[in-house]
Amino acid sequence: MFLKPDYDLKNIYEIDLEDLKNQGIKALLFDLDSTLMGSKRGYYTEDTLRWLDKVKQDFFVGIVSNNNNPVYIEKVRACTDVPIVFEAHKPDKKVAENFMKEHNLISETTCFVGDRPLTDVMCGKNLGCKTILVDSITADIEKPIVRFVRKLERCTIKK
Repeated sequence: MFLKPDYDLKNIYEIDLEDLKNQGIKALLFDLDSTLMGSKRGYYTEDTLRWLDKVKQDFFVGIVSNNNNPVYIEKVRACTDVPIVFEAHKPDKKVAENFMKEHNLISETTCFVGDRPLTDVMCGKNLGCKTILVDSITADIEKPIVRFVRKLERCTIKK
């Protein structure tokens, strides 16, 4: 099976917000770990917080994460007012779909952003959203096995 994200970018800062707005995108749903913050870190960089504030001026911003650690979840929630849903079970779309309904979002005007083809991009595609695949922001410090799995996942992307 091959996946084709609508965009394949280096990081979130490369997202052309004006282009998305011109396409009618009104909401951006982000993966958390390795997309917006380092994996299991529990905090955002100042650059990311500033960037999210900029994005929130023109878009609804939400976070859809598979993480299920209660302590970590509370730590992340305390960092920002961005709505977050945890234990999303991506690529299954049910939790993300409920999150979208709760916030009156529709797939045609929503873009799903994440660093994993087989969870984030697939979930976005299952929802009927535009998708953006970004590289892991912690790729340089990840364990060799994690880097290997990421390379395998990238083989599922149709160029």
